[in-house]
Amino acid sequence: MLALQTGLLVACGGAIGAVLRYFSGVAAVVLFGAGFPIGTLFVNVSGSLAMGCLAAMLLERTADPRISAFLLTGLLGGFTTFSAFSLETVGLIRDARLVAAFSYVAASVVLSVAMFIIGSWLGRSWIA
Repeated sequence: MLALQTGLLVACGGAIGAVLRYFSGVAAVVLFGAGFPIGTLFVNVSGSLAMGCLAAMLLERTADPRISAFLLTGLLGGFTTFSAFSLETVGLIRDARLVAAFSYVAASVVLSVAMFIIGSWLGRSWIA
């Protein structure tokens, strides 16, 4: 029964995260145009920051695993998206925008990892 409850929480979190990702993409196109996939870059970088922070806060304390599943696997899993990242990178390469493609890949990976580290540090400092 616990697995079913947890699965439903992951599904609800994923739905919320996916909707937030969609609106982030729409807002990015409205604000910055459609020339560069800034919306996906934003969700992956900010999602990594949130993942690091929440993981540090939830996993270092004995939080209810259902809360962790809802927030980390569901909400943030639905919010961040490396499948869209891959699609957009291939599109930039296909359009012969190699500098933009390389910049996007480098920024996504470096900034996402850096934000996870910063988020972990923030999460630990908030619970200390």
